[in-house]
Amino acid sequence: MTLAFVFPGQGSQSVGMLAELGAVEPVVRATFAEASDVLGYDLWALCQDGPEAELGSTEHTQPAMLAAGVATWRVWSGHGGPSPVAMAGHSLGEYTALVCSDAMDFKTAIDVVRFRGRVMQQAVPLGQGAMAAILGLGDADLEAACREAAQGEVVEPVNFNAPGQTVIAGNATAVARAIEAARARGAKRTVLLPVSGPWHCSLMRGAAERLAEKLATVEVRLPNVADVYTVDVRKHASPDGIRQSLREQLFKPVRWADTVRAMLAGGATTFVECGPGKVLTSLNRRIERRPDLRMLALEDPASIAAALAACGENA
Repeated sequence: MTLAFVFPGQGSQSVGMLAELGAVEPVVRATFAEASDVLGYDLWALCQDGPEAELGSTEHTQPAMLAAGVATWRVWSGHGGPSPVAMAGHSLGEYTALVCSDAMDFKTAIDVVRFRGRVMQQAVPLGQGAMAAILGLGDADLEAACREAAQGEVVEPVNFNAPGQTVIAGNATAVARAIEAARARGAKRTVLLPVSGPWHCSLMRGAAERLAEKLATVEVRLPNVADVYTVDVRKHASPDGIRQSLREQLFKPVRWADTVRAMLAGGATTFVECGPGKVLTSLNRRIERRPDLRMLALEDPASIAAALAACGENA
């Protein structure tokens, strides 16, 4: 069993996440306490009690999801779970992968993603940007729909999540036009996403430059896991390369399907989603339907115990 660990990003958060795990694993609460020291507020209380709208604000969501992923990884490691040969994160999840591969200190990463959330939100006034999921339309047709709909504004494919499941982002009016253009081209379903900004599109270039200035001030190391993939499906070659990737990530699309395929080509046979929800596990099943592949998701004591047992059986 050759493991690849994957870490979710924004959208997987929910009020009450990791409650069961936090009740029996002291390292969970300790991890959130570390984050709270940096943030100046009780992150665990926000995750457990809400309000949901506050947890869903990107400035709060990003530290929350980072802490949740790192806490789950620490539980796994603390129980002797085997190390992966590869790691990757979806958008914000890249920071979780960097922390868990010892490329960035946890408290440093919490500070960086709080800043990242702020500059992302400030890049486009609330309500002027939008994102939408487009289902059942090929990439080429969707790209053509976006070009047709732009009309001097910005609308671009930004998350290539799985075959026939892509997210677009840009100016709200252009996204609305692109939804109609995608439907005209045969999209089976379109869903306007409940997000506060148009992430990963070119409207984020200004935020990316501000983030680059922040990243230049923090220590980044080469990861201790052989393959840690970036938004461009590249492996990290140097600390400066990592910083550059994190900058570009803000305005370039997430190529998740290609990342999963790269990990498969590298020999991964089991994908382990580390953190709340099972969003990536669902996407991964759609990307590659091979009977020999195993998909595991860690988010509560039962799922972690089952995964540890599965790894023991296949050791």
